[in-house]
Amino acid sequence: MHQLTIAGQAYRSRLLVGTGKYKDFAETRAAIDASGAEIVTVAIRRTNIGQDASQPNLLDAIPPSKFTILPNTAGCYSADDAVRTLHLARELLDGHPLCKLEVLGDPTSLFPNMPETLKAAETLVKDGFQVMVYCSDDPIQAKMLEEIGCVAVMPLASLIGSGMGILNPWNLRLIIDNAKVPVIVDAGVGTASDATIAMELGCDGVLMNTAIAHAKDPVLMASAMQKGVEAGREAFLAGRMPRKLYSADPSSPTSGLIGS
Repeated sequence: MHQLTIAGQAYRSRLLVGTGKYKDFAETRAAIDASGAEIVTVAIRRTNIGQDASQPNLLDAIPPSKFTILPNTAGCYSADDAVRTLHLARELLDGHPLCKLEVLGDPTSLFPNMPETLKAAETLVKDGFQVMVYCSDDPIQAKMLEEIGCVAVMPLASLIGSGMGILNPWNLRLIIDNAKVPVIVDAGVGTASDATIAMELGCDGVLMNTAIAHAKDPVLMASAMQKGVEAGREAFLAGRMPRKLYSADPSSPTSGLIGS
C-alpha cells in the first residue's frame, strides 16, 4: 500500500497519536509503541519539552530521533496565541517546521474557531511552517485552508474527547473528494471501528488521543486502533461490493447443482 506522505515525508503508519491524558510518560510510550504511530502530537502549552528544565521532559520518553514530533496549539483561542506558541515550539525543536494548528472557539465544545484558524494558518505558512490544521467539517473552509498552503487538513469527526465517532460522513467525503492534500480525521474517534470507518471513507489517516488514553487498557486499545486503521485502508483500496437492498446473490454458484 502507498505510504502516507505529508510535506514530502513518507510514513508507513496512517495512525497519528497524542501524548496527553496518560498516567505517566512510561504509559504514554508503551501505548505509542503499541499503536505503531510515527507522528506524535504534543500540546506545547500543557507538556514540557524543554520549557522547564526542572521538570521531566517528554522528549526523553518520546525522542525526536525515533518519532516525528508534531507540536500543537491545544488551549489556544486566538490566532495570535497559536502563532506565538508554534514559534516557541519551533525554537524548542531546533527549527522543526511541521506543526498542528488548532484554534478553539470555546472551552466547552472545543469546536474550532474557523476565522481565527484561517488567519493563523495564513501567518504560519508565510513564516515557513508546514501546517497541519484542525478544522470543522466544512468542505469550503477545508479547501480554503488547502489553498492557503496547509500541508494537511484535519476535520473533526465529532467533538474533541467525545468518543462519538463520525457524525457526518457526507461532509468528510466532500472534503476528501476535493482535497489535493492529505485529509486526516482529527477528534471524536472512540474505538477501533470508528477509525476503520474513517479510513473506509477514504481518509488518509486518523489522529487520536483520548480514545486510547482513556481506554481501560490504553496499550491494548492502541494496538486495536492500529489494526482498525490498517483494515479500513485495505478495505478502501479493495473497493467494497455495492449495497443491494432486496437483491439476494448466492455466495455459491447455482449452475450445475445436483438434481438440476
